[in-house]
Amino acid sequence: MGNTDIFEMMANKYDTIERIQIAKLTSDAIREYLVDANNKSAIDFGCGTGLVGLNLLNDFNSMLFLDTSPNMIDKIKQKITHLNIPDVDTLCFDLEKESLSDLHADYIFMAQVLLHINDVELVLSRLYDVLNTGGHLLIVDFNKNEEIIPEMVHNGFEQEKLIDLLNKIGYKEVQSKTFYTGSKIFMGHDASLFILDSQK
Repeated sequence: MGNTDIFEMMANKYDTIERIQIAKLTSDAIREYLVDANNKSAIDFGCGTGLVGLNLLNDFNSMLFLDTSPNMIDKIKQKITHLNIPDVDTLCFDLEKESLSDLHADYIFMAQVLLHINDVELVLSRLYDVLNTGGHLLIVDFNKNEEIIPEMVHNGFEQEKLIDLLNKIGYKEVQSKTFYTGSKIFMGHDASLFILDSQK
């Protein structure tokens, strides 16, 4: 997945006050879309240090924290050990390089992850394969911002285009909305975050 090297360097100082606040807003937004999730399995895809997934632990029966960065995975492992959290696991894996044929989940959520993925359609297709029938993919990311001209990431996404892509892959009942607008939250620019829910 894109930018793994950068996240390797950021792992030790990733948990800033701003990121913790955004993670809380993100997990609250995700929680609105959960249905009878207490007996369901979840994957925090591109989990980083687990800021979003840790907020949602009590909402699921089990959770897998997945990231391409070994240092990020080490950080979440430290948190799991320190907090003595049951029913969680970790996996360091790059879905852009190979598929996850033996892994399945009822819910997959990815928060500000898609903008780091080069081949968006490939990864969303592989996540579709990971989902159990009736399972949900929840995406939280930035709305497209033409003022941002990044070299390493997408400058956000147009919700309608993302919905069209998900429908093409086979997802159904896709819905999205903007839920937060903040100051200087995306590469020093004011930006807004959307949440998108889709089902297999």
